Amino acid sequence: MLDGYCSNISNCISLSECKITGLKSHDCHVLMQQLLSVAIRGLLPKGPRIAIFRLCSFFNDICQRVIDRSKLESLDDEVTVTMCMLERYFPHSFFDIMIHLTIHLTREARLCGPIQYRWMYPFERFKNVLKGYVRNRARPEGCIAECYLTNECMQFCSKYIPQVADVGNKDDRNQDVV
Repeated sequence: MLDGYCSNISNCISLSECKITGLKSHDCHVLMQQLLSVAIRGLLPKGPRIAIFRLCSFFNDICQRVIDRSKLESLDDEVTVTMCMLERYFPHSFFDIMIHLTIHLTREARLCGPIQYRWMYPFERFKNVLKGYVRNRARPEGCIAECYLTNECMQFCSKYIPQVADVGNKDDRNQDVV
């Protein structure tokens, strides 16, 4: 994956327990849209594999930056057929409200526009930064306010003092050395 595109998923996988833990919501989207279809290619029989491929393809199509309105109607029909295919191979306990909500995603995209502009990933990441500021668990708001203000002051001063390294900008880890 590209640098910063998703977390290091290999750190979230435990081979001894056969579990995946600690994924953020964006990591789940990356798994669903890009990695799951590759991972199950040789593991499942043809019927369930095709149903899961169709579901991964649907999520990949619905999460694009630009969506054609005429394609949304065909996606709506496709996801209904895909849900019926999944019902053939998975138990009824699998179908909770979250699985049912996939049927409504095309209507939501038709009404509100592309999903990408309503994602919560930036806010989740920033909340993680703010949680890292907490030093005194008895008064988290004061810690967050104090650390945020200190960080802003450091960034401001680093822009105007030439001897100080720039605080807010990170170096590119994948920069080719020429």
